[in-house]
Amino acid sequence: MQNEIVRQLAPTGKLRAGINLLNFLLVTGKGAHGEPQGVAPDLARAIADRLGVPLELVPFETPGELADAAVSDAWDIGLIGAEPARALHIDFTTAYVEIEATYLVPPGSPLLRVEDVDRAGNRIAVAARSAYDLWLQRNIHHATLVHAEGFEATFDAFVTGGLEAMASLRPGLFPYLERLPGSRVLDGRFTAVQQSIGVRKGRAQAHAFLQQFVDEAKSSGLVAQLIARHSVKGLTVAA
Repeated sequence: MQNEIVRQLAPTGKLRAGINLLNFLLVTGKGAHGEPQGVAPDLARAIADRLGVPLELVPFETPGELADAAVSDAWDIGLIGAEPARALHIDFTTAYVEIEATYLVPPGSPLLRVEDVDRAGNRIAVAARSAYDLWLQRNIHHATLVHAEGFEATFDAFVTGGLEAMASLRPGLFPYLERLPGSRVLDGRFTAVQQSIGVRKGRAQAHAFLQQFVDEAKSSGLVAQLIARHSVKGLTVAA
């Protein structure tokens, strides 16, 4: 059984872990050789250690690029937000952490609650193909989504376009408060992004192994220890 799991998860003799560099909570720094550091890389390393194989981190600039690479044999596991649109080619474990997503609104905005944003005439700046963008695409019925590539471009679109809201992970919105005096981060959340571990479809034993690993990593306190080790604010161990 273990040999089959290693064959499915490390067919090249090493575990290639897809890492989303855009998630600043799970990738919080770089090592001496530029390799990603943070909760996600450390979790991938723990999986490689469990399998008894070397680890190779495969970085991607955006989660969309990581998800697309599921069909090109670029990675063996992908640490990424679980979303139905991505599940066409990826089987996800349950979440190991979750991150609240909410809105930034400009000075003088009449919007007071998350529920106020989805109204006709409102425009929401959002990073294209992020997990919360995919959620908004399914659930926003009246407001208009304005897409940009990455956080800075999204903020620029929000400000220069005079948009009514900017959607992002809650911790990522607070730095923009100083850059746009009078702006506010709305209380509440429109979703919580479920950060999971994915494997390409058709690898049932590998998926079962990863699910067991995630369950144990949460119950043993490993995930909480990694959050504390990297001093990350805004990450919650998933239930």
